[in-house]
Amino acid sequence: MPLAEELPVARVVVDRPVTHLDRVFEYGVPATMDAQARAGVRVRVRFGGQDVDGFVVDRTAEAEHDGELVPLRRVVSPEVVLTPAVLALARRVADTSAGTLADVLRLAVPPRHARTETEEPARAGARQARGHAGATTDGGAASTPPGGWAAYTGGAAFLRHVTDGGAPRAVWSALPGRGPHAWAGLVAAAVRAATTGGRGALVVVPTETDVDVVTAALDADGTPGWAPGSDRGWVRLVAEDGPAARYRAYLAAARGQADVVVGTRAAVFAPVASLGLAVLWDEGDGLHAEPRAPYPHARDVLLLRSELEGSALLVGGYSRSTDVQRWVRDGTAREVQADRPTVRRSVARVTALGSADLAAEGPAAAARLPAPAWRAVRDGLARGPVLVQVPRAGYVPAVACVRCRAAARCPACHGPLGLTGSSAAPSCRWCGRLAVGWRCPTCRA
Repeated sequence: MPLAEELPVARVVVDRPVTHLDRVFEYGVPATMDAQARAGVRVRVRFGGQDVDGFVVDRTAEAEHDGELVPLRRVVSPEVVLTPAVLALARRVADTSAGTLADVLRLAVPPRHARTETEEPARAGARQARGHAGATTDGGAASTPPGGWAAYTGGAAFLRHVTDGGAPRAVWSALPGRGPHAWAGLVAAAVRAATTGGRGALVVVPTETDVDVVTAALDADGTPGWAPGSDRGWVRLVAEDGPAARYRAYLAAARGQADVVVGTRAAVFAPVASLGLAVLWDEGDGLHAEPRAPYPHARDVLLLRSELEGSALLVGGYSRSTDVQRWVRDGTAREVQADRPTVRRSVARVTALGSADLAAEGPAAAARLPAPAWRAVRDGLARGPVLVQVPRAGYVPAVACVRCRAAARCPACHGPLGLTGSSAAPSCRWCGRLAVGWRCPTCRA
């Protein structure tokens, strides 16, 4: 079979997640596949006596292998689904997570949906960076109003840096509330700062519900949803949308037609062209941790991506994990948070009654709601509705000796005793036996 005249060697990553096979293999490119066998396309190759899937990662003029090259079996699709940026990120994640490239590519590239590929043909030049209508034409970028970000120390400066094409990294401690302080609206403003500067943006959130909240905020902020035929807008990359919708969104980003991607955990690998900003919301949520090998965390993947692509990184939430706090301590990222007076005005006041406060109440301290709580309810009713939350009556998951406070244990299996109701006898939470006539083995009470 005659090979292609130019660049007849294809370097292929095969879908075999075995450590000693974690490298590229060389195959010949038949002349009939020359036009389609581009870097980033899916192919079928002969490997180990059977046909397996793989990705072409490069074309070269000469092979490192001395013998005759096995030709490619076929090009599954001429669609470029593995961009150079995603390939570099996947290789870096595999190396840092002690995994294989094939494992990471399974997480990064969604399964093919053939009919979806024919819906909207790729456009020439679609990968070029496009700015929003607010971008200037003289090479500079229009300033983005900080809006609610003005309440945060360093917030407005972060947005300006993103718009100007910089790559700042920020750990954002969000204020609770709605209106100008709503977290999704501030994320939308940060996305607009990136797209105004002519770059793309990626937003990763824990759940599909959060995706809906962010996309609604983007619509309200003037960033439209992408539709076939348009050259910009946001797409949602969520597995719950189904194979066709997910692959359609992935192709829109890979073709450079959608400049904003909003999705859950796997969206960290989305092929956003000219990525300018990556946002991770609620980074402490356990859903950001991949349960499949090599178990990468969205937080760590986005940090690697910001380093490789020179993009800005915004990691936000109402609280911080110890990992992100270490970034702040080591100087990897800067804090973006409101000053103490602003925080006090934004969050609810919490009053914890100590032993001295309860002693001053006398017998009323034993009530389910102490007198200070009743006064807070009474004063709150003058301003609006009041929510009262108390433990469920009669539910005691663990009991202890009233005299020495030693934990009550089952005489049979030594499991913890509990009460299922106000008049129920103690029962073991392990074996379920009733502990009628129980006596404390510590003080014999």
